[in-house]
Amino acid sequence: MADGEKRACAELRALRAQEISPTSQLLALNNAHATELSFLESDEMQAMIGEACVALCTDDGSAFLLAFDQAADYSSPNFLWFRERFDRFVYVDRICVAPEQRGRGIARRFYEAVFEHARTSGVGRVVCEVNEDPPNPASDAFHAALGFKEVGSASLGDRGKRVRYFERTV
Repeated sequence: MADGEKRACAELRALRAQEISPTSQLLALNNAHATELSFLESDEMQAMIGEACVALCTDDGSAFLLAFDQAADYSSPNFLWFRERFDRFVYVDRICVAPEQRGRGIARRFYEAVFEHARTSGVGRVVCEVNEDPPNPASDAFHAALGFKEVGSASLGDRGKRVRYFERTV
């Protein structure tokens, strides 16, 4: 496949909570990557979408992103880590691109939308975490290329993970 063909990809659009059901493609995509993201039931994902300040997916259902601002009603230990340290932020909680769609710029386009939201809402800071253990070198490289800088780390013993926290000002 020529590089130009590989770059062609689906359009991004707003993700609505009512699109998620126990058999939805996006829920299945999330749960296929539960090691990186954490497993969700359909009602949990619906609630997250409802609380998100940015909820996007591709029109073909091959990728999605959920992000929250500092005021979200969300109890993730990673989100709470940022809330304890920053007054204002947009937290990228989860982004998932189906393996066959990777390398087409979808994740970058999602992040560009989050950066734009952070700028236009006056927040100026986008944050996220990346697994250190189990390692996720592709995510490390991606976030470094986008200009994220490490600002901390934590061990999530109950989940068997160690994470690193990142920030990018916009």
